[in-house]
Amino acid sequence: MRALIRFAMYGAVAAATASTLSAATIAIAQTKHHDAAVTADAPPSTGEGSLVETYTYPNADQILAEKRVKLISGDGHILLVDCSTPAEGSLGLIKVRTTTSGLGVICFKAYGTTGLLNLEVPAVYEIHGDGLTAGAGHNITAIITTAEGQQPPIAVSPTGSTGVGIGDPDSNVEATLLQLKVTP
Repeated sequence: MRALIRFAMYGAVAAATASTLSAATIAIAQTKHHDAAVTADAPPSTGEGSLVETYTYPNADQILAEKRVKLISGDGHILLVDCSTPAEGSLGLIKVRTTTSGLGVICFKAYGTTGLLNLEVPAVYEIHGDGLTAGAGHNITAIITTAEGQQPPIAVSPTGSTGVGIGDPDSNVEATLLQLKVTP
């Protein structure tokens, strides 16, 4: 009789454990599905995990040392990319042109319908939108600073070039790009 009771107890424990493991497996699968759905419109992962988002740009010190571009913070929807990155449909790259020796053109990719990137790129004279055809391209605003201080936001042409700093005949002063913002 004792053996039967022990067998029944072990069976109950095994059933409870299996039930708990099944519930945990379902919860993990649901979490992974939710995470995949949430990040479907997000840029590629940097591989760094954190429970608290600081919005600092990953590897910013290394990028500054190697490429001389100061990336400060953002929401991860505008990323520095190689200028040879292929276009996707009617969207190409946001191209920032500078007279800083060795930089020339710096390229960024907008992921999603909104995005924010705080940065410092000196001697900027032109920003080219990412649209490759008429009616394509993100709505982009740029914030620059000059010797006179921070300037009002500049609307960047979605499919063309927008002169800033010395590239803008109305101002013709050296400018530092401080922010790129994509809005719907």
